[in-house]
Amino acid sequence: MPKEIERKFLIANDDWRKAVTHRVQIRDGLVAACEGRKIRVRFYDQRATITVKGRRNGLSRDEFEYDIPPADAEAMLRDHCGGDVLEKTRHHIHHAGLDWVIDEYFGILAGVLIAEVELPFEDMPIQPPDWLGREVTGDDRYRKINMLIDRRNALAAESA
Repeated sequence: MPKEIERKFLIANDDWRKAVTHRVQIRDGLVAACEGRKIRVRFYDQRATITVKGRRNGLSRDEFEYDIPPADAEAMLRDHCGGDVLEKTRHHIHHAGLDWVIDEYFGILAGVLIAEVELPFEDMPIQPPDWLGREVTGDDRYRKINMLIDRRNALAAESA
């Protein structure tokens, strides 16, 4: 069964920008969520996928990702994500034998930067890059859905 083993971090400074090897534009939306499980549709540039993620158990969770026709993905984003389509640039960096990504959000989450690293096993030691900030793995405030709700609430309070 495919597993995702992931750690998330804040960014301490902009030094990471010098180490980027390539970038991908991403649009994604949450089709469904229930008790820590979710179904997401996503575009990586022009490639479309649908992903089913299970509940977290420590750093691990089941993850099933499949390519789907781009027209189907567009319909899902438009009709089944409640208008909450997130846009970001995913910056790829190779550091100390691991592939790191930094997601730089635009639109409603503009300004949010989150670093992630996927690991082959949970207790694998990592050598943190100099630009890495505080770890937020497991901190619900840094789940996309919660960041989106917080930002929406802040915007509503500003306009009231």
